[in-house]
Amino acid sequence: MEFGITLKLDMPPARSVALTRQAEAAGFSYGWVFDSHVLWQEPYPMLTLMANATERMRLGTCVTNPAVRDITVTASALATLNLISGGRMDLGIGRGDSSRRVLGKRPTTLADLEDAALKIKALATGAVIHHDAQAVQMPWAAASAPLPIWLAGYGPKALNMVGRIADGVIIQLADPALIRWFMTFVHAGAREAGRDPASIRVMAAAPVWVSDDLPAARERVRWFPAMVSNHVVDLLARYDPAQLPPELTAFVRDRQSYDYLKHAEVGSSNAAFVSDEVVDRFCIVGPVAEHRRRLRELAEAGVTQLNIYLMSGDEEQCLEIYGKEIVPALA
Repeated sequence: MEFGITLKLDMPPARSVALTRQAEAAGFSYGWVFDSHVLWQEPYPMLTLMANATERMRLGTCVTNPAVRDITVTASALATLNLISGGRMDLGIGRGDSSRRVLGKRPTTLADLEDAALKIKALATGAVIHHDAQAVQMPWAAASAPLPIWLAGYGPKALNMVGRIADGVIIQLADPALIRWFMTFVHAGAREAGRDPASIRVMAAAPVWVSDDLPAARERVRWFPAMVSNHVVDLLARYDPAQLPPELTAFVRDRQSYDYLKHAEVGSSNAAFVSDEVVDRFCIVGPVAEHRRRLRELAEAGVTQLNIYLMSGDEEQCLEIYGKEIVPALA
């Protein structure tokens, strides 16, 4: 299993860089950043600093979307970062949740997402595309530097698309049973496209908290299932609930509202409806031994990367514990 971190860019840039450097030294292979430019800092300057502060770590957005920037701008930023980093960039992309909704807009369609992901990858690797009835190419982009696509999704249609076009899937939770359900659609999409399902990498993205004090640990990460609930509510608007596992959908019944100005915020009132049982399934909390056990379960479910949402507090200590006691046992 590989390990990654995702940063919410609400801290001084120097600390974000220091955490990235610490994560690489601790054995983490990926450094990701949220892209929600109104709520937090713009990701691409930060990715530039992170690239200059690291030597091996792959870097990318977790996730950007097709709507807040023209896709040629996103492609140019990532192609430039590939030159800066020596080809270490990845494209994490989804329909757009917080970065769209905080502006009072809806996420994009799956068709727009697929079109954008493929065009961004092609442009960033020097290929010619047709965009808005115009042939476009960035001849300076390094064709030798790949740009792996990681697509985020929960619904059958989105996951089927992952299997057809993506290099990896981003699943925002750490429940092995749900991940197995998600992957049936990814693998079906891969087979339909004539691809090897085993070639698609699987990221479980979630916060963690190492502690023997389980009630306190849960409070540090309770915000995360509330964040996931936005996607679940969106799924329920587009699918018959009978088509979806209750382990994914039942917990939103008591949800009243969601304030995007408190998005991914520890202690936020957004999380008042989230039960301990859901926290324990969606996140990883408890002593070191429990983290190792959960990670082995995730590996058995096909997960190839644990991406820690490093935004629950005491981030330096989390990296130190994982670097000494967990990454060496699982990497």
